[in-house]
Amino acid sequence: MNVSEDTVELQNEVLENEIKALWVFAYGSLCWKPGFKFHKAVTGHVKGYQRRFWQGNTTHRGTEEKPGRVATLVEDYKGVVHGIAFAISGEEAISYLSKRECLLGGYISQFSTFYPIKGEPFKVLAYVATPKNPLWMGEADDRDIAHQIIDCSGPSGHNIEYLVRLANFMREHFSDEHDPHLFSLEKEVLDLVNKNNMCLETLMGNGEGCVSFIRKDLFESESQAVQDEDRIESFEHSTRMEEKILRCLNI
Repeated sequence: MNVSEDTVELQNEVLENEIKALWVFAYGSLCWKPGFKFHKAVTGHVKGYQRRFWQGNTTHRGTEEKPGRVATLVEDYKGVVHGIAFAISGEEAISYLSKRECLLGGYISQFSTFYPIKGEPFKVLAYVATPKNPLWMGEADDRDIAHQIIDCSGPSGHNIEYLVRLANFMREHFSDEHDPHLFSLEKEVLDLVNKNNMCLETLMGNGEGCVSFIRKDLFESESQAVQDEDRIESFEHSTRMEEKILRCLNI
C-alpha cells in the first residue's frame, strides 16, 4: 500500500438507528477518494442505473482544452450499480460535496434507494450528471472514450488514474459482479498504455488522499495475526484525520 493511502474499516451491517443519518452513495472517485469526514462506510448497490463514463471534467481530470471522462449514473430500469454508502456528518461534508460534485463537476443531487450487503434498504443521496449540464459528453464507443482518457489529465491527476482505481476498487470489493462498460474501458486504456509505452506507475500518481477499505469481518478475523500498524488502522482513527480529508478537493 502506498504510504500516502489510509486504511479504514468497511462495515457492511447497518443498524436501524443509523439509517436516520444522511447517507451518500459513492460509485466513482468517492469510492477511493471520499475527501470528507464520515461515520461509516457500507458496500451495496442501487437499482435502476448503469455506470457510464459520459460526463466530462475540466477541473480535476482534464482541462478546458482537453476535458477528461468521469463516471455518472444513467437510468436503466434493469441496471444495478455497486458502490459504497457513506454516513456523513456535519455541514462541512455537505458543503464540500456540493462544491466538488455540483459546482465543479456539473452533477445534480437526487435520492435513491441503497441495498446494503446486510440489512434493510435505505435512502441515499446520489450525485448524477444529466445531458442538461454543459460538461455532458454522452455516449461514445469504448475505444474512442479510451483514447480520450489516455490523453487527459488535470490538477488532480491523470484521467487514467481515475479509471484504473475505480476498476480495482470494484474487483476488490465486488469480485462476483461484472461491470462491462468499466472493465471494457480499462482494458482498452491499458492496451493503449502498453502500445504507447506509457509508464502506468507515473500515471497513477502518488496516491495522496486515497483510502483503502478493509472489511470489518476480515479486519476482526485477521487483526491478531497482522502486526503492520498501517493495516490495522481503525475506523475511529480515520475520522480523526479531519484536516487532511476535508481540504482535499480531488475527484
